[in-house]
Amino acid sequence: MDVRPEADTLVARLRTLFTWRDDGADIAAWWAHADVLSGLGAALAHLHAHTRPSVVIGPEASGFIIGPLVALQANAGFVEMRKGRADGDFGDRILVQDRVLTRSTPPDFANRTLDWVVQRRVLRPGHRVLFVDDWVETAATAQTARRIVEDSGATWIGAAVIVDATSGQAHPDLRLRALLRRRELS
Repeated sequence: MDVRPEADTLVARLRTLFTWRDDGADIAAWWAHADVLSGLGAALAHLHAHTRPSVVIGPEASGFIIGPLVALQANAGFVEMRKGRADGDFGDRILVQDRVLTRSTPPDFANRTLDWVVQRRVLRPGHRVLFVDDWVETAATAQTARRIVEDSGATWIGAAVIVDATSGQAHPDLRLRALLRRRELS
């Protein structure tokens, strides 16, 4: 965890607003408070400040909230990683297959396999890519993002998340850093 006073204050606030429910973690209050939103971008960007990303990639849906916040702090662009199908169907629109990068996850926290899609034109060789998300349980989405980044010819520089809930498995290849560990949430 970061030792900067503003990061310590943010982490304390995240803990205060967090609740466990019968169906799992409830993080909705994080998005409802301006003080949390205003601090998240800087705190997550600081986890990989030495890497100087040129692009931040975030998965649908929470990654679309925090990704742009981190990108602004890192002076980087933002790339959407959308849930889709291998044929490029996002439900609301279809992208031509040769214009997208598609990968499927290994089983995630709910034992599901998901398809993820990124438009080729926004993730290019020469980009230095930082992945951001709210919560990592199995790292399946982060691993898939890394494969998409590598498929594009861009360079993976790491992952920054709010909560690392992985159960002790090592992911040194992801260079995963977090503001909180699951065990810190009561």
